[in-house]
Order: sequence, then C-alpha cells, then structure tokens
Amino acid sequence: MHVYVHVPFCARRCSYCDFAIAVRPTTPNDAFVRTIVSEWRERTGNSALLGDEPITTLYFGGGTPSRLDPASLSQIIVEISSARPLAADAEVTIEANPEDVTPTKATAWALAGVNRVSLGVQSHDPAVLTWMHRTHHAEQVPAAMAALREAGIVNVSMDLIFGLPAALDRNWVRDLELTFALSPTHISLYGLTIEPHTPLQHWTDRGESLPVAEENYAAEYLRANAELMRHGFEHYEVSNAALPGHRSRHNSAYWSGAEYLGLGPSAHSLLGGVRSWNVREWAEFAERSVAGGPLQAGSETLDPASRRLESLYLGLRTNAGLATSRIPEEARAAWLQAGWAEAAGERIRLTVEGWLRLDALVGAIVHS
Repeated sequence: MHVYVHVPFCARRCSYCDFAIAVRPTTPNDAFVRTIVSEWRERTGNSALLGDEPITTLYFGGGTPSRLDPASLSQIIVEISSARPLAADAEVTIEANPEDVTPTKATAWALAGVNRVSLGVQSHDPAVLTWMHRTHHAEQVPAAMAALREAGIVNVSMDLIFGLPAALDRNWVRDLELTFALSPTHISLYGLTIEPHTPLQHWTDRGESLPVAEENYAAEYLRANAELMRHGFEHYEVSNAALPGHRSRHNSAYWSGAEYLGLGPSAHSLLGGVRSWNVREWAEFAERSVAGGPLQAGSETLDPASRRLESLYLGLRTNAGLATSRIPEEARAAWLQAGWAEAAGERIRLTVEGWLRLDALVGAIVHS
C-alpha cells in the first residue's frame, strides 16, 4: 500500500510554480492534522477497497511539508500507522526546503519514522535562487545535509532545475559539481516549463524572460546524464537517478501502475481502477472537512484505452522499458535507428536522447 499526504503550505510561491499551494506566514498545524486524520479514518473505513496490506511507502509532498511542526508530522504518522501498520522496511519521505532543516527538526523527523528526505535545492547560484523566488540561501544546503546526516537520515534526494533562461547566465556544470560534492543518494532533474498563471508566464508574456533554446535545454539534460553516470548513479527514470539501492520506492510505485491513496487538498488516488482527486484549494478542503462534506472533486474510471496509453507512457519513462511487442514494428525500427531506443532482450527502452522526445514518441504510436 502506498500513501501520499499533500501538505500545501508555503512561505512564498516560486516564480515557476503552479502547484496546489497555500501561501501562509504561519502553518495551521492543528487544523491540517484534523483534516488529514479525518480523511484517513473515512478512507480506511472501506477496507474492501484498500485491502489489508501494510504501508510500504508514505510520502509527504507539497507545498512545503517541512513547514509542518515536527509534532504534527509525528501525529499524522502515528495516526496512519495505528490503523494500518508500516512495513518493517517502509520508506517514509518528507519534502523539505533547506532553510527548514535544523538539527532539532531533523532529529524529530527521524524519531517520527522519516528515513528519506527530498531536498528542494533547485540551484546553488544565489542569483538564480532569487529569480526563482526561493526562500533559502545557497549556504543553507550543506548545513541541511549535515543536520540530516547527524540525525541519521542518510537517504537524501536533491532536486535541480535545468533549462533556465540564458540571460541568467547560470553555470549548470558548477551546479552539478556542487550537488555531487554533497553526496546525495538520489537526484531529481526537472526541466523548467512555463506554466499558466505563474510569475514566469507573466515575465515571458511581457518579454522580460525568454525561454531557453531547445538545443541548450537538451545539452544540459545530456550533460547531467553523463555526470550522473560518471558518479555511479543509475538514471532509472526520465527525471530521476539514484545510487544503487536508493531509488524512490514511492515514485517507482506510480511509474509501475501500482494503486495508491492520496490525502489532503488536490491529492490524487488510484484505487480499484478509479482515479479520484480532492478539491484543490486548502481553504475549501478545510471547510468541507469541518462541515463533513465530500472532499473529492471528481473521479474517473480508467477504460482499457486509457490504461493502455498510461502503461505505454509510464513504461517508457523508466529504464525498464516495455515488452518489444508493445511497440509497433515500424516505430521500433525507427527509434532504434535514430538512437532513441535500445533493445534489451525482449524489451525496448528509450535512451536518454529518446527521453527528450518522450511525449512525441508516445503520441506517435498511440495515434498511428
């Protein structure tokens, strides 16, 4: 069983962010715990749908989960595990901003059962962090890593964003070198995208920010891949790489098509072949919770065509690839010849060059 908890609270919205967040000067810890506990109790009442397996991954995402008081985080973990035990080797992850990671907090997280942290670094360049509207300073990253290790949390992932506007003069190679120097066990790479209704979109519309050239975007991705390989990482999914034994088990469950339960505003669930999603905004979510109203905003039953498309896309996202028979022969031959894919026994998987074209490749075979 895989459980996701969405913690929406942030001190500030980043310039590129279109996630379901709630900017608050302080975090409403008690109210948030009440809503999550209430939703968890309601959802676990349907044991026929959820089964009785122990929880193998528990992931606190956001938003900025590290803004939660450690006691509130612990209370949620205790509540969840009292109704459904955590597996002995369960992966318990919290996303954190570097400025939130103190020795006291890191120790409290470890005592609560957290054994993996995803650190939102994005860049080590102070000017870039300012442009992104990030709330941390570059020097807080190594301090956060030291605090986590001292607390016994050694499984740490770092997020980096590539493909930034050329005008920022960001040194991508230096960012990679500084990241590897801190010895994370996992690295996530996200290409910058211009999302609607974000500061970045407004800057772009006004001509104040120009998107990076496609060839530079690709070059940075390929350079990152080369550096990951050189440092012993396995680039196991289009945006994720890990040292041996440190893949994200929670995210890998998504990519394998496993079912999962999502709690909190905007959280999605996939149970019994039905995908559902909660209301997006924290204020409405909290109001409905207090009133005993429905928390779900909608749902859809995945038909065979939808399942096929999703399995194609998810399979080609990872280095496990797909059975050769899943890809039409003509497309398969073209991919192999272009260097976008490689054969591995009875399976075919995309190369890093193929991952750069993932959406187009999947779209071509679906509509062929």
